[in-house]
Amino acid sequence: MHQPSAEAVERHRHLGDPVPPGYVRVDMHLHSMWSGDSTTTPEELHEMAVATGVEVLCVTDHHAIDGALRLAEELPCRVIVGEEVASHTGEIIGLFLSERIPQGLTAVDTATRVRDQGGLVYIPHPFDPMRRNLAESSLVELTELGLIDAIEVINAKTSLSSLNRKAAEFATANDLLAGAGSDCHVPEAMGAAYVVMPDFVGPADFLESLAAGTPVGHHHDPPRKWRPRIVPSV
Repeated sequence: MHQPSAEAVERHRHLGDPVPPGYVRVDMHLHSMWSGDSTTTPEELHEMAVATGVEVLCVTDHHAIDGALRLAEELPCRVIVGEEVASHTGEIIGLFLSERIPQGLTAVDTATRVRDQGGLVYIPHPFDPMRRNLAESSLVELTELGLIDAIEVINAKTSLSSLNRKAAEFATANDLLAGAGSDCHVPEAMGAAYVVMPDFVGPADFLESLAAGTPVGHHHDPPRKWRPRIVPSV
């Protein structure tokens, strides 16, 4: 078995003690080399999954699900197949996907396509102006239409805690479920943010568990070490 290095284990002591029986940690937002802006290989994800002990990873590559489908067969933890999609007005994540969502659609069309295949609509880094966040007008529109399942209240790459707090306040004000994710583009950042929640089976059960969950995490965006870019064959 591919074993984590001592350095990797030390870096992730912040994950703390194992969760209570019947609970799992879910990193709801992370990237692999299939994203195009990440060089994280399956081997590195395997190493960090062992090092962190995170039980569930939502692999949300940009405009791709092939990597998530492969990783679901290879990693020592459970994988939820997701995709981070650039809609016309900003990024939206679909979870529990079986088909790729095309980019460039309206926010409503993007969310509808996620729902049409039984997936969940998750809004990442909603108020972070340094990211391709969903425009606030689209966020409000999707909320009013009931097309949002959860919103990211802790994104570990968002450097200003005030922006995560604003997301949490929006979730509370609009009765939306709260999620958290590392948004890691390098393996060292996996598990910097996650949700501790009751275990689940399938999308509907996931939402019930998320409602009883607790987002955990902190800012973690270390300088990236130089790596040769890896582009999977498609």
